Amino acid sequence: MSALDASLPQGFPRNAFVLVSSEPGTRDRALGAELVWRSLERGEPVVVVSFQEPPSAVVQQFLTLDWNVIPYLERGMLRIVDCFTYRLDGQGRDRLFDRMDEWNAYLSDVAREATTTVRDPSDIGEIGNKLDNALEAREMVDEGIVVIDSLTELGTLVQPVQAYDFVKDVRADVCKGRFVPVFAGATIGGGGGGGDAFPHDLTYVMDGLVELRLNDDLVADTLIKQVRIRKLNGALVVPEWRAYEYTSRLGMVPFDPAEEMADDGGEEGAASDADEAEASADGEEGAPEEGDRADAGEDGDAAPDEPTPAGESATADRSPPDG
Repeated sequence: MSALDASLPQGFPRNAFVLVSSEPGTRDRALGAELVWRSLERGEPVVVVSFQEPPSAVVQQFLTLDWNVIPYLERGMLRIVDCFTYRLDGQGRDRLFDRMDEWNAYLSDVAREATTTVRDPSDIGEIGNKLDNALEAREMVDEGIVVIDSLTELGTLVQPVQAYDFVKDVRADVCKGRFVPVFAGATIGGGGGGGDAFPHDLTYVMDGLVELRLNDDLVADTLIKQVRIRKLNGALVVPEWRAYEYTSRLGMVPFDPAEEMADDGGEEGAASDADEAEASADGEEGAPEEGDRADAGEDGDAAPDEPTPAGESATADRSPPDG
């Protein structure tokens, strides 16, 4: 991911727990999806812990970005720990499946074999056990990654002490014990509170901190998405804000707003100059030149100010001959 690689000239340590702290509208889940996709492309397994979406929606998110994860689900390379569908009781699940169209039902079937469902996400012990089972199933040691879509959502389900213990336990067991990095999302101003609430007050524990924000100072009347790696223990970091946007297939694409504005201005200026030149040319074509006036006189159409020959009148000139 070029926007992140540019800030990590010496690479990324495998034993890091990274918090991705984001403002609403910065597409933090797309960032998580790209981390998953790049790992799968390298042939590394991935476990996704989803608090905010059912498994079919997790798969749909990849397909929306033109990343086909279905073969990886079928091969067991991608595992989903489902902490969402507990919200639907038995009758609610039946209604959910009954309302699905053929495509969503297919995605649900594809994801089912690769999904482990957590019956009670308020029990952090169950979440930890299901995560550990998913890692064991792929024998994930020193390969692959874990992506947790929302620690903010976890903070709304359990007591603060339990939430802190969960983060510290996962960091110890997964990152330090297995050398598998964890990327966990957290939204500023979400259900868990502002920038000083869980999990943002755990930055001293986190090995890495990636920040996503919206900046309205770069371009008038426009919110520009920016990313910065604030810290990453054990790695050289260039903590610069970089503007980015998300596109299908390419994922996170960094760009320079100043250069984009300059290019747009240059094109508009060139177009304006071309329009002025064309208008000038049209004006010159519409005005007859001296040579054109002379030619008109030779063709028999006398110029308006040409004098009548002496001794002859205009009437006499136009009268028909006798007889």
